[in-house]
Amino acid sequence: MAATKTSHPLAVATPKNFRFGNAIKPVKDLSYVVRWPKCVQLQRKRAILLRKLKIPPALNQFRTTLPRNEAVALFALLAKYRPETAEQRKQRLLAEAEARNAGAAPKHASKKTLVCGLDEVTKLVETKKARLVVIACDVQPIELVCWLPTLCQKMQVPYCIVKDKSRLGLLLHRKTAAVVALAEVSQADVAALKALTTAFAPQFIDNADARRRWGN
Repeated sequence: MAATKTSHPLAVATPKNFRFGNAIKPVKDLSYVVRWPKCVQLQRKRAILLRKLKIPPALNQFRTTLPRNEAVALFALLAKYRPETAEQRKQRLLAEAEARNAGAAPKHASKKTLVCGLDEVTKLVETKKARLVVIACDVQPIELVCWLPTLCQKMQVPYCIVKDKSRLGLLLHRKTAAVVALAEVSQADVAALKALTTAFAPQFIDNADARRRWGN
């Protein structure tokens, strides 16, 4: 025989109403209604598009990057041409001012440094003054640089695509950088630069199929 449920005569049952403006709802998982930041929404939509759609050749070529061994050698060469920091510039100007006050001519030779900025790099490529163009593979929006490999190939300027924009930014003392270029190198690095450009030319500038292949 089932036991009958007895209630206290003084405890009145008051059922809760969970409609708007009434009782507080019990705690439950609400992650499905979270309003995610715009950057996270764009990342998820981009991942879905890359998975569902065929990627056009102009964008698919950025999925092929320089191998690790060649990238290490490339960044070692680029590190020699990093621009000076604010502290280094301050020390240099201070030394020049002290030399000028002492009556000696300040010794300052223009240092060969990396060229950054899309406009500056484009001018170097169009005038064929760039010795090497390095493009980041994860630039957002990608439309900023998707035409640059084609321009480099037309002007026969060596280029490569590397990981990633934050690593290029470290060379310039910034957070990120989309593209950098070498316009001038010292005589000691000419052979190293030529060896690098020759090594990755078959993968980029001489690889016409990479600019025509659709992605899955």
